[in-house]
Amino acid sequence: MKKIAFYTLGCKVNQSDTASMEKLFRDAGYEIVDFEEPADICLINTCVVTNMGQSKSRKIIHRAARRDPKPLIVVTGCYPQTSPDEVVHIDGVDLIIGNQDRSKVVELVQERLGESPEEAPINAVHDLPVGRAFEELDAAVDASRNRAFLKIQEGCDQYCAYCIIPYARGHLRSRSLENIRDEVAKLTAEQYKEIVLIGIHLGCYGKEIPGGPHLSDAVKAALAAEPKVPRLRLGSLESVEVEDALLELMAKEPRLCAHLHLPLQAGCDSTLERMHRPYDTAKFAHLLEKIRNLVPHVAITTDVIVGFPGETEEDFQASLDFIRQCRFSKIHIFPYSQRKGTPAAVMPDQISNQEKQDRVHRLEEVDKEGNLAYRQEQIGRESTVLWERRNKKNGLWEGLTPGYVRVYADSPENMKGKISPVRLEKLFEDGLKGDII
Repeated sequence: MKKIAFYTLGCKVNQSDTASMEKLFRDAGYEIVDFEEPADICLINTCVVTNMGQSKSRKIIHRAARRDPKPLIVVTGCYPQTSPDEVVHIDGVDLIIGNQDRSKVVELVQERLGESPEEAPINAVHDLPVGRAFEELDAAVDASRNRAFLKIQEGCDQYCAYCIIPYARGHLRSRSLENIRDEVAKLTAEQYKEIVLIGIHLGCYGKEIPGGPHLSDAVKAALAAEPKVPRLRLGSLESVEVEDALLELMAKEPRLCAHLHLPLQAGCDSTLERMHRPYDTAKFAHLLEKIRNLVPHVAITTDVIVGFPGETEEDFQASLDFIRQCRFSKIHIFPYSQRKGTPAAVMPDQISNQEKQDRVHRLEEVDKEGNLAYRQEQIGRESTVLWERRNKKNGLWEGLTPGYVRVYADSPENMKGKISPVRLEKLFEDGLKGDII
């Protein structure tokens, strides 16, 4: 039995892709081992969203290739998709695959294993043209056995000025409604309590199909699966793609988590325009007001890039002021990373790393304020919690509400994997203390 080890860099979509490939190898009779263990094959699923991600991808490839005896080195994901000639010439690489044809990964690995180690690497990277079909690989699961990630959408046609992803992931393509229903039913039958629908540009689900389905249709398909999924969550959405039908569904369907992740990226109109974002601050603020009117107590989280080229101190201060007004429950903060091949990489007035880090720290304070305010708003309310583990430090059970707040509670029972109603009592550590009802 051949042993294969996986290493994943980057986003949840990458993690989902890796888990899907793991299943293919497991079904083909391979043994999955930890990346630090000896293996016949090492598969590295790479990231190029930031310079750091690409640099770390190279380091992991080099590290794997230096093992003795050397395993077969397979590199897949966004790095070979965007720079195949560069990756195929990294010393020790035997096979490269981009962001398509992962369903054939076992076949490609077996082909390479059958060749002499001295043979040139196989370059299995292909372009991702408009009209390419969605690869309906099996869903991914996390180690806790509570949560599964189902990728229902791939690709992006937005072409924001800072982003390499459209070049790495190709054009829009979507999983069929029938397959979504089938995958959710299968995962629920396997006792997964929460399924997260994810994608590269999730809100564009179905938009490449004339007269095709919308994201709300995908959610309805998931909720209609039998056996019924206990909890459904959405991944990141662009604000301009939040449909009224989706909000109405979230307001009336308790199984659909009242949590929206809406990347803002900047709170200054001139910066948003240079970023090529499809909204301004007034439009974003109006959407937040509408969401909160339709879905009371909704948790809204976001992404923000600081130090975008040309962002003045006045621009950044305007961003801070606007972000405070938005009342996000959590902000994921990213210093701008120059990506070769994107318009922003050659823009004038690049910001120094020192200034970026200073702005990161200032925005972190706003994030703390917003997170504290949101948690305080939850005190005295009832919610449900999906319990993940017993905390080793305090002995309490911990898990997440639909709004992604971490809750701690005492129970003599084994709560792992259960969903139970909880009364939220007080602030506690990084979340709230609750009483199981």
